[in-house]
Formats: sequence, C-alpha cells, structure tokens
Amino acid sequence: MAKIETTYRDALRLALTEAMQADDNVIIMGEEVGRYGGAYGVTKGLIDEFGEDRVIDTPISEAAIVGAAVGAGMAGLRPVAELMYVDFIGMTMDQLANQAAKIRYMFGGQIGVPMVLRTQGGTGRSAGAQHSQSLEAYVMHTPGLRLAMPSTVDDAYHLLRQALKQPDPVVFIEHKGLYTMKGTLDTDAEPAGWGKARVMREGADIVIVSYSRQLHHALAAAEILARENGIQAAVIDLRTLNPLDFDTIRPLVEQAGRAMVVSEGAMTSGVAAELAARITEECFDFLEDPVVRVAGEDIPISVSPLLEKHSVPTPEFISDAVRMMLK
Repeated sequence: MAKIETTYRDALRLALTEAMQADDNVIIMGEEVGRYGGAYGVTKGLIDEFGEDRVIDTPISEAAIVGAAVGAGMAGLRPVAELMYVDFIGMTMDQLANQAAKIRYMFGGQIGVPMVLRTQGGTGRSAGAQHSQSLEAYVMHTPGLRLAMPSTVDDAYHLLRQALKQPDPVVFIEHKGLYTMKGTLDTDAEPAGWGKARVMREGADIVIVSYSRQLHHALAAAEILARENGIQAAVIDLRTLNPLDFDTIRPLVEQAGRAMVVSEGAMTSGVAAELAARITEECFDFLEDPVVRVAGEDIPISVSPLLEKHSVPTPEFISDAVRMMLK
C-alpha cells in the first residue's frame, strides 16, 4: 500500500487490522468494540473479519477490561483494551498503575505486560465534565507506563503499529476532535522512531512544544504570528510523552532563547508544568524569558460549547501569549 488519503479514525482501524492479520495473538476487548464498532467507530467491521474470539465485547466494567488485558498480556497474548473515555481511567488505576506498570519490576524482568490501552480524551463535543478531560498527566506520572498521543493521520497509524510492538504497557490516547481529520498516510514510509519528537515548523524567535490536538492550534497560532507580526515560531510535536524526547527540544530552545508549552490538560501539576520545569532546568543559561505554560483552565469542563471552547487554549490565545512574551 502506498500513500492514501484517509481519516485519523480509519488510519487507526488500518493499524489494528494489519496488526491482527500479522499476529494471531493480537486481540481487542472493550465495551461495544464488536458489533457496535467502538464508541467512535475505530473498531467497526473488525469482528466480521476476526470473529468474537479476537474482538471481544466486555461487560461495562473498566476495571475488568484492564484487569483481563493485564492477565492476557502476561499469558502471552497482545491485548488492545479500549476505554470509551480517558475520564474512566480512575476506575482502572489499580490494574493499570499497580499491576500493568509494575509487573516487569515485581518479577525481576522475567515477564512483562505487552498491552495497549486505547482511549480518547479532550474537549470539542460538548460532552460535559465527566467525558471531556485530558488526564495524560495521570499516566505520565506513573513509572512503567508508556504514553503515546498522536496528532496526525500518519502518526495515528504508525504510532499504534509501534505501540503494538512494545514489550511493556502503552496507554494510547486519541483526541475526540481528531477522528474525522483527513490527511495523507504512507504505510510504506519509514516512520519516526518510537519516542522521537518531530519538528513541525522551523522558527528562530520562540519554540512552542505541544502534542495531540493542541499541536494543530500551535501551528495555526504560528501562522497568525508570522502573518501579522513577522514572528517566526518553531513548533514541536512530542508524539509520545513517555518516552519524552528532550534531545529534540533542547537545541531549538537554546537557539531561540524562548519556549512555550501548550497542553489541553489542566494547568496545575500538568504536563505543561513538567515540561516547563525541565526546559528551565536544562536550558536556563540560554533563556531570555521564563518558560510560559499555556494550558487548560483549572475547572471542570462545561457542557456549553462556548465555555468549553475557551476553557482550553485556542490559536488566538496562544498567539496572544507569544506576543506578550515578545512585546
């Protein structure tokens, strides 16, 4: 298969299909992943090709889904467990944080849990406070869990294929606002390495570090700044938060002397805070200004479309923040 035009959702489905065709040990489990095709349609049709033994509709129990996936991974399978929303990850934290993340360490490296936990997060669907959160910081804070957050159609495919080859558990968070996004996918191309960030835009005035849907807002803000103010912003897509590729961030920040971290997660104790602290520690001698965090408000997400939109960074808000830094 060469280059194709497809959606983020269909790129994920293709990655799952090819992985299941290549390896009979890959199974899918979760609420309504079979006949219904998944909450956002990613697994639609897979049960017809692979059957109910490999595409398993589970009871409505997130703890049971992840617990079963942990056991299946330890027993030699490669399960892909789906949670409808990342908001429900709290109900899996014993299975995920105390078991999946720690099995390799508890057993002296003799056994691992090669599972992928697919889920989706973020705002944009007026889904309310219990279905709109960005909880990647929960995962990033837990040693032993890998964390991937693709922002493009190409990475939706390639990062999921790479996640399904990891020897340890990977939490794979898809943004609900990206499923219908279209783009070019080249399945034959050599993907960026697992854990490697990608420079999406060059610029010498400031470095904007982001991931997932906010990567697109950062790129839009960079275009606004270039067009209206002549400010050239470099934009980095992290792609994975664990592993975190600081080697790509460091030289660009040292060159520009200014850095901003953009995240949809809440501001306090979030991913942006961790990245801002690390940039400050490792690039302090090169910084002209303090590292700025642009992140979600410290509030439950409103069901109101207008309030929801402005509870997380927008391109306009990001560009205004850059102008304040460079005034």
